[in-house]
Amino acid sequence: MAGKAAIQVVLFDLGNVFVDFDHTIAAKRILHFCDKTPQEIFELFFASRITSLFEEGKIAPYDFFLEVKEMLGLRLSYESFVPIWNEIFSLSGKNREVYSLANNLRAGYTVALISNINMLHYEYLQKKFPVFNVFDRVFTSFELGAVKPDHAIYRKALSALGVLPGQVFYTDDRPELVESANLLGMRGYVFQGVGKLKKDFLTAGVSIS
Repeated sequence: MAGKAAIQVVLFDLGNVFVDFDHTIAAKRILHFCDKTPQEIFELFFASRITSLFEEGKIAPYDFFLEVKEMLGLRLSYESFVPIWNEIFSLSGKNREVYSLANNLRAGYTVALISNINMLHYEYLQKKFPVFNVFDRVFTSFELGAVKPDHAIYRKALSALGVLPGQVFYTDDRPELVESANLLGMRGYVFQGVGKLKKDFLTAGVSIS
């Protein structure tokens, strides 16, 4: 029986891997500008179809704002809304360790990113968080028109990278996204901290020395 293909690409998720985030920060700030409860704000703000469309790049930032403004009854201008929407991210020691690992991997592998992210968050992170220079390729949902766990986004990334699914090591903090990638033949592992990530690298034959 033939052995598994050697890993050529290490593909990372962004949120809670390279940068941490907390949607409740925005929900609490929005409280002051509408008459909804925190739970209602969260469900309408982050768990709605309109947010998914925004991540898929199927609605423009200002149009997204107008939809959210109507749903929540927001008493805010677009210029005031954008910082509230964006300022939910932070860098932890864990994030910095992952960055260091990824930087070391560049000597032997293509290091890539695949993220469910909207245009506003991506542009904000590019300006404020110095993590993107470690990636050889960046694949965003809003640019590719599909979100994980849709197989379409993984297939588009694989095509652009020019590799077979079995040549890709993939890590993501959401198990359902890893499961979807595994169904395509990628070698996916749930991100649960740097210690486990190093063990998963060894399991997959990824050299981190």
